[in-house]
Amino acid sequence: MSQGRDGFTTAFGALMATLGSAVGLGNIWKFPSLTGTNGGAGFLLVYLAATILVGLPVMISEIMLGRTARADAITSFEKLAPRNQWWWKVIGWMGFAAALLIMAFYSEVAGWVYAYIFKSLTGEIATTDPKAAEAVFGQMVSNPWSSLIWQWIVLGLTGFIIAFGVSKGIEAVTRRLMPLLFILLLVLCVRSLTLSGAGDGLAFLFSPDFAKITPAVMLTALGLAFFKLSLGMGTMLTYGSYFRENQNIAGTATRVMLADLSVSLLAGIAIFPAVFAFGFEPAAGPSLVFMTIPAVFTSMPGGIVFMTLFFILTAIASVGAILSLLEVVVAILSERFGLPRKTAAISTIAMIAVLGVPAALSQGTMADFKLFGLNMFDLFDFLSSNILLPVGGILICLFVGWVYGLAAPEKRLAEAGTPVQRVVIRSVFFLVRFVAPVAIAIVLLNGLGAF
Repeated sequence: MSQGRDGFTTAFGALMATLGSAVGLGNIWKFPSLTGTNGGAGFLLVYLAATILVGLPVMISEIMLGRTARADAITSFEKLAPRNQWWWKVIGWMGFAAALLIMAFYSEVAGWVYAYIFKSLTGEIATTDPKAAEAVFGQMVSNPWSSLIWQWIVLGLTGFIIAFGVSKGIEAVTRRLMPLLFILLLVLCVRSLTLSGAGDGLAFLFSPDFAKITPAVMLTALGLAFFKLSLGMGTMLTYGSYFRENQNIAGTATRVMLADLSVSLLAGIAIFPAVFAFGFEPAAGPSLVFMTIPAVFTSMPGGIVFMTLFFILTAIASVGAILSLLEVVVAILSERFGLPRKTAAISTIAMIAVLGVPAALSQGTMADFKLFGLNMFDLFDFLSSNILLPVGGILICLFVGWVYGLAAPEKRLAEAGTPVQRVVIRSVFFLVRFVAPVAIAIVLLNGLGAF
């Protein structure tokens, strides 16, 4: 570790922080909705294969780059690229831009989750009619002050944590929140599985119908596998720069992947048996969390308690992901531009708060303001998810596989040099050189409407 540079103090802390980055609203919100709309278990199988062949090798590569460079996302590429290839640092700048754009709308969605904790406690969303739940949600997101205030609460809380640094802020919080998230998920799973008719939900999630695995389903699963692990935006590279020298990168990345998949599966077990037990539609899409889930939980005994627990765990899931996105920007401002840590944190939160205003108001006051046919919320999502992240992922693969990795790959990764590690290293470089960039390019083209 560079002298005077903060970092993770324990292997468990590094694992929990990295897992916190991968586990986000996508596990509780996006994964169940995409699984529901894409046929259940068949989608799950494709997603698992794509995670192993694309997501895991890119994650290992990013963490490896970060630990080797011990610097922010921009400076890392400057340090590791050949002297006459300065342009590789554009990957870091793309990560900087992507982190700001994602946080502009992601913090708004997290704000909705925080608001729903209180709405659950007060019984405001305690209705068995999804249409009534839809009306409550529509009223909240169309109210400008409600949208902005909840977004600012999220930014204020996470900004306060990030200002304390890596070990006393990110690591201290995630090593407590991630185990709590698993406990709350298990409680909800047990409750969901005790419902009459829960077996239909489990069959939907775990009994594949291979006829439903279409090219469109495969593309969706491939895209989710890449984005779900926080790749292509500099978060894993930045966190990797805080890893200890003796941290097993491949082992940690594999544990993160498996734990992330476990959270997604547990979320599905908590949601789908209850959805089927009370006769709701599993293919409800994004509305599953904010419109269908309140009706489902209200239908069961003790529903208010379990609904509140559900939104608390969803809020917990959002914290780790937000911290990793903030850290990309904070690290660049503090290390590259010399700002004190707290000043960098305040500046980052201020930038996101300003950039987030049009995203927060895009469902109400600014609903009619559109660019390229998209409101600002959807535009920020499109630019980051469909362009910056896949392009960044492709460039990382090309850099690791064909520039950095070709220069004695075994020296770069095989620090212990055991036969098993050498097999892993060669497999990672093969996938990063030949498989991952092609797969991510397909995701990019699909996101741009080429298929």
